Amino acid sequence: MTSNSKQPNKLSNEKGEFVRAASAFRNWVKADGSSPFPAENNRYHLYVSFACPWAHRTLLTRKLKGLEDVITVDVVDWLMTEAGWKFNPDKPECTPDTVNGCQYVKEIYKLTDPEYSGRATVPILFDKVNKVIVNNESSEIIRILNSEFNALCATSQQRDLDLYPPELRQEIDDINVWAQSQVSNGVYRAGLATTQEAYETAVVNVFDGLDKIEAILSKRRYLAGNQITEADIRIFGSLIRFDIVYVQHFKCNIRRLMDYPNIWGYLRELYQIPEFGSTVHIDSIKKHYMISHKNINPTGIIAKGPEIDFNTPHGRDKSIPI
Repeated sequence: MTSNSKQPNKLSNEKGEFVRAASAFRNWVKADGSSPFPAENNRYHLYVSFACPWAHRTLLTRKLKGLEDVITVDVVDWLMTEAGWKFNPDKPECTPDTVNGCQYVKEIYKLTDPEYSGRATVPILFDKVNKVIVNNESSEIIRILNSEFNALCATSQQRDLDLYPPELRQEIDDINVWAQSQVSNGVYRAGLATTQEAYETAVVNVFDGLDKIEAILSKRRYLAGNQITEADIRIFGSLIRFDIVYVQHFKCNIRRLMDYPNIWGYLRELYQIPEFGSTVHIDSIKKHYMISHKNINPTGIIAKGPEIDFNTPHGRDKSIPI
C-alpha cells in the first residue's frame, strides 16, 4: 500500500499562509488488471462530503460516467470539528458508514494504515474487498472513474464519454495547474490566511485566476474547447461555491462571479445540466463553512443570502455556439 503516513497536520506556515497537505494514498484501479485493484462491479466505495469541493468532483464524475450502481457512496456530516469528519445519519443528506461501521473518517485511515497520523480527508476511494483506501486524491480518483470502469458504465454514451481525451490532455493539464493553485486552492489560502499580508497576496491571486478564466470563456464554450472535460469538472465545485460562501466567508469579495459575464453564463450552463445541478447541495455547503470554521465565524451564524438563481437562461448557446 502506497502511503505517506507521517504527514503534518499544521494548516499554516510561519507567514500565516494556508498550506494544503499532499494526499497520502495514491494507488490506482486498473481495468486491465495491472494493479492490485481490478475494476469490478460493487467492489469500490466513495466516502464524500456534500460540502467539499474536492469530493464534489468525484460525485460529479461518477454521475456523468453512469457509475452510480457500480460504486457505492457514504456521505459524512457537513460539520467538521477538531475530531474531523464524522458520520451522522440523523442529519439530512448524511449517512452512516455502511461499509466499515466507523464513526469518524480518521478510523478508515487507521484501518488502512495503523501508523497514519496525517489529516483524514475526503474524498476516499475505498476497496471493500481488501478493506483498504485505494486513493484519497480527488484529481486521480476522477481519472480512475473516467477511464477504468468503462465496461461497467450504465449506457454506451456514458462509456464513450472521455473527460480527458488524448488530444486535449496537455491543454487540460496546463489549465488544471493554475486553476487549482489560483482559484480552487487559492480561495482557501485567502480565507484561512492568518496575516493581512498572506490574505492580500492570496486574494489578488484568486482574482487573477478568475480573470484568466473569464478571458478563456469569452472565446470558448468550455475551458479546453467545445466539449466538457476534466478541467470543467474540477473548477465547477469551486465556482458554484464562490458567490454562495467564498465572497463573504473567505473574504474573496473584490468581485462576484455574477460580475464576470462569461463565467456567470458558463456556471449557469453547467448547473443546468442535470448531472451537474443534482450534485449541488447548497444547504450542506453553507452550513459546513459557516459553522465548522470557528476561527472565521465564531458565532456559527449562517448567512441568510445570497439569493442566486442558477436556472436563469445562460445564453452561452447563442453567444458562443458550438
